[in-house]
Amino acid sequence: MDFYVNGLGLKQIQKFKGNRGYEGVIIGLPDVHYHLKFTRHIDGSPCPAPTKDNLLVFYITNKEEINKVSERLQKMRYGEVEPDNGYWKKQGVTIEDPDGWRIVLMHRSYE
Repeated sequence: MDFYVNGLGLKQIQKFKGNRGYEGVIIGLPDVHYHLKFTRHIDGSPCPAPTKDNLLVFYITNKEEINKVSERLQKMRYGEVEPDNGYWKKQGVTIEDPDGWRIVLMHRSYE
């Protein structure tokens, strides 16, 4: 969770353990009512990222905020990677999380 909490700057909302062998964490943006829930089973369940274009995209209107997050992740040794689809490179930054799943910080609004 270090990547998501300390790198991306998401807030840890809740942690849980013991639900039929599953544990996990719920994270989100401060003051926003949408959250991500990550779970895993204590016995493990290998699940490599299926393709380089299976993405979690954050649309961020503030370019300085994207730069701050990107620099923070780079200091944690998570540098920018080449996106599979060139669309994401035009206004975004693509970074792989520790499990190989890709995150895009996209500079635009989406309403």
